[in-house]
Amino acid sequence: MKFFTMTCPLLAVSLAAFASSVRCQQGGAPAAHAPVLVVAETLHTMTGPPRKNAFVLIKNGKISAIGNAANMPEGLEVTRCKVATPGFLDAHSTVGLTGVLNVPHDQDQLEKSSPMQPELRALDAYHPRDPLVEWVRGLGVTTLHTGHGPGALVSGQTMVIKTHGRSVDQDVVVPLAMVAVTLADSGRPKGGKGPGTRAKSVAMLREKLLKAKAYAAKRKRSEDTAIDLGLETLAQVLAGDVPLLITAHRAHDLASALRVATEFGIQVVLDGAAESYLMLPQLKKAGVWVLPHPAMARTRGDLENGTMELAKLLFDAKVPFAIQSGYEAYVPKTRVVLWEAGISVMHGLASQDALHALTTSPAKMLGLSDRVGALRVGMDGDLAMFDGDPFEYTTHCLGSVIDGVKYMGKGDGR
Repeated sequence: MKFFTMTCPLLAVSLAAFASSVRCQQGGAPAAHAPVLVVAETLHTMTGPPRKNAFVLIKNGKISAIGNAANMPEGLEVTRCKVATPGFLDAHSTVGLTGVLNVPHDQDQLEKSSPMQPELRALDAYHPRDPLVEWVRGLGVTTLHTGHGPGALVSGQTMVIKTHGRSVDQDVVVPLAMVAVTLADSGRPKGGKGPGTRAKSVAMLREKLLKAKAYAAKRKRSEDTAIDLGLETLAQVLAGDVPLLITAHRAHDLASALRVATEFGIQVVLDGAAESYLMLPQLKKAGVWVLPHPAMARTRGDLENGTMELAKLLFDAKVPFAIQSGYEAYVPKTRVVLWEAGISVMHGLASQDALHALTTSPAKMLGLSDRVGALRVGMDGDLAMFDGDPFEYTTHCLGSVIDGVKYMGKGDGR
């Protein structure tokens, strides 16, 4: 079996793919809520074993029926494929903030004027029509958890959005999902603004959380307290409504993240976590979600001890995880979760478990299991359709369905 590999000339690859990948209908929104009937030789509902020769019917943007193809409704246009899955969720991305051109005007994932800016909203920076949004949709990604990337101690917010490519207000699912924090080397820039050591990073973060705690108490006592957007955001973290997404790779940085979580009683999600295999019992006990670094990430710097087997190691240890594309500094400014999952399969993760890491797991992490991540009556009508095994190199994504809107074409990314 062949698996996807990341090749160097991805910019030329991606630009060619944008012309042929699954495409948002230009000149206006597609005809919304027309019934969509998909028949698959193999249907992965993610609620049980794969179903053979099954159909999914979507009406008014929601799944209205699933059953045997022999009993499918008559009188509707039928879209057929070899394999259908729930639309993929990218558990952490910067797509829409990091643009395909890789020039300053389309790189909005990191504001460098201050080391801590939790008030920066992802929805104010997201570009829904950037070609990368269309490209990842063409590879089965229907929902993105995207936003400000690593590189500052507190770089800003993340959000959850569908990949229609219409407008932020139309496509957003969760405007504020997490607050991005960096305890990795990239959060300690040399010669720049911000902390220069690990101890300083953690001390500054703790001090900011303590200020947010005092601010929240003051606001509760008096509505006349002047609003501070940054502290207002961190007050939501302290209230347990919004997790910190902490990028860290070294085991001792991961340990610091867990200490902060314990001290303040807050939720954290660990991003990257290259050395998390060194502290699997602690992670399991803490019950934190881990987003392992992309399997094909370049192992240098504080990722030098990374491994392509990390997803399998987390699975075996029963540490909750989901697969992400993460922040990618190299063009075309994103990785592809489908390909990263394929590499994880090659390194021991079972195919069905990899599918869960692209669907049900990120949905659960984001608190969206009632809407996305599985195919069940009443859930959002989001599907990805393939002409073969999704993890085979020669397989193409034939199209996606998002909220009952079809985007058809070849989205092989090549």
